[in-house]
This record gives sequence, C-alpha cells and structure tokens, in this order.
Amino acid sequence: MTRTRSTSAFLFAALLALATPAWAQLPVPGFEPARDVPGAKELPDPNTEYKVLFMVGAGPKPNEVNPTLQAAARYLNTLAKWGVPAEKRKFVVMIRGGMDMILKNDAYKAKHPGEDNPNIAIIQALKKAGVDLRACGQGVLGLKFKTEDIQPEIQVDLWALTTMVNFELKGYVKIG
Repeated sequence: MTRTRSTSAFLFAALLALATPAWAQLPVPGFEPARDVPGAKELPDPNTEYKVLFMVGAGPKPNEVNPTLQAAARYLNTLAKWGVPAEKRKFVVMIRGGMDMILKNDAYKAKHPGEDNPNIAIIQALKKAGVDLRACGQGVLGLKFKTEDIQPEIQVDLWALTTMVNFELKGYVKIG
C-alpha cells in the first residue's frame, strides 16, 4: 500500500470513529443512554455499587423487542456513560412472562410462524456486557419448553419468586 493510500485509510478510519456516536461504544451497542439534562441534581455515582434486578413480564408483539430488556440496556449504558465501572454494575434480568423470548430462533419460529425471535441480539449483547440472564423454571415447565430450545445465555432457575426474593435479600433493587 502506498503512503498516500495508508494515510487516506487512516484518515477515513479516524473520521468514521468521530462520526460514530459515543454511546455506540458503550457496553450494549445500539442502545442510547439517558440524555443529559442541564442542571440535573441526581446523577449516577461512580463510587456506588448498582445492584439491579429487572423483572421481565409479558412482552409486546412477537416481532418486537421486549421493552424491559431495552430499559436494562439503556440503564447499563447510562451508568457506563457516567463513569460507573463495570465491576460496580451488577445487573440481573429475570424473565417471568413473555417466556417465548428465551427460545432459540427455530423454536421461536415454530411458535410464531414466519417471525424471527427479535430478542436474541439484545439477550446476547446483555450477556456479553456482564448481565446475568435468568428464566422462571416454573414457566419453562408450564410451557413445556425443551432445554435444548432455550438460548444458552439464559440460566433457568427454580422459580422467579425465589430468585426475586434471594436477590432482594442480597440488596438488589427490583425494577418491574
């Protein structure tokens, strides 16, 4: 590669990085953190350990991402944006309703003909960002889901109620 091409490639990469919003480089790409509010008094504190339990209920239409998963991604990104280190962001997502979202795509399509599972990408991104993803075992049994049909990022617990109580006793704040 000539020096001119090399310089051009570097400049293009630099311009592309500048054009990419800062929030695209946060723990869960594609989910904008909370917008800045001039004069806001209560802000995330980098010295605080954030222990948050998101309880996910029934979902939207089969072709829509669950809004509680989106809220978890936005909040995680907001904390990161404000400098809360990864080791102080402890998130658990307990799926207790709208359970089809935990299915691999083939099993999801079997239940929702023609529809891909719109939650797979966000579940994978949340897991990659360090979020602990769980599902209610009682719901899994009641819906007769096969273990091999559940996404590998999902841990199946005995019961959502047990998980909720256990995490609240450990100091987690319940959302939803």
